[in-house]
Amino acid sequence: MPMKIVVQGLWHLGSVTAACCSKHFEVVGLDFDEANVAKLNSGKAPILEPGLDELLAAGIASKKLSFTTNAKIACANADVLWLTYDTPVNDNDESDVKSVLADFRKALPHLPKGALVLISSQLPVGTCAKLEKEFPQSHFAYSPENLRLGKAIDAFEKAERVVVGIRNDTKKALLEQLFAPFTPQIIFMRTESAEMVKHALNSFLALSITFINEVARLCEHTGADAKEVSLGLKSEPRIGPKAYLGPGGSFAGGTLARDVVTLTKLAEANNEKISVIPAIKQSNDLHRGWAFRRLQSRLGDFRGKKISILGLTYTTNTDTLRRSAAVELCKQLLKAGVKVTAFDPAIKKLPKELSKVSLASDIVAALNSADAAVICTEWPQFRQADWAKLIPTMRQHIFVDANRFLEKELKSITGVEHLSVGRGK
Repeated sequence: MPMKIVVQGLWHLGSVTAACCSKHFEVVGLDFDEANVAKLNSGKAPILEPGLDELLAAGIASKKLSFTTNAKIACANADVLWLTYDTPVNDNDESDVKSVLADFRKALPHLPKGALVLISSQLPVGTCAKLEKEFPQSHFAYSPENLRLGKAIDAFEKAERVVVGIRNDTKKALLEQLFAPFTPQIIFMRTESAEMVKHALNSFLALSITFINEVARLCEHTGADAKEVSLGLKSEPRIGPKAYLGPGGSFAGGTLARDVVTLTKLAEANNEKISVIPAIKQSNDLHRGWAFRRLQSRLGDFRGKKISILGLTYTTNTDTLRRSAAVELCKQLLKAGVKVTAFDPAIKKLPKELSKVSLASDIVAALNSADAAVICTEWPQFRQADWAKLIPTMRQHIFVDANRFLEKELKSITGVEHLSVGRGK
């Protein structure tokens, strides 16, 4: 019989997982948000992700994909319950594990005895062991998610490898069948190790980012160029060309910070003194103020100044503003008395917290009479703009561009001051 999968938790991770799996298996998406489920049943994703609406519509048309709020209907005859909630994170980067597990507990009683529960939601190490004691009739496995905003479908369907933690070897064949369409390599390990892999991986990426940004800020005082330093580091075989060593903005969005905080709290709970991991968040929090400080160093008194924010979303190819560095910068500037104008091709309406920001209809309106522009989200449309005509409409020609996204476009235009992380004076 063909495998039946229940995908529970249908925001970004869950809708991508359900849509991709429906190309190969029977999939029922389960979520207790009625409005979200209705939207998904009409073939519309809850969040902007290139290609996702089309993939959802195709799955529904093939009758391999459906969505429901009824746990009993969803779980009937299921082989796998795949837990895919995007774990909420508060302003302190702490995970709201209770809400995820509360919804999970509503579904589990309806799951057939012996069915496999596969967890990909970001939950603390030890979660599987606790659930195994609470629900001995079920088998549990953990596979860290590989979600990439704007590239989620490709990342899911063409994974270089998948890590899976499992205690019961009898379920390995089922997991191999599940992941076979998506990856050539499954790395099996104990559940606690797989849970720790996600914490450690995100924390290591966060460490790399904070390390190069600290080096970059030193470069700004010495005449060195952090981009050249990064090139030198990546040429070292022990580091490698794919290392997260690009000087630029701080990491945002909550995903990396969540795992840094999780490991920090794990150390505190076990009275284990660690130094490096807690320092990652401290360094990143400091670096988050880089753009504001650079603007302040150039403009002095902010009152009466107009600053244009180009890009508001957390990243490109999405319309989410949650944990966006641009939103944080807008709030700082408004508090300092700045007139803030913003433009983002994916945002047509601002949330209440940004009610004092003027949302421009296009990049022309955003830049008109601006004293400075900050590149916050690297939309390709910004590179296609006619900068030679746009820049003269600004009052001052100052660009704060942490990652040097517009370096080629601006370097040949006379009178432009282009400020980037790690560029020597």
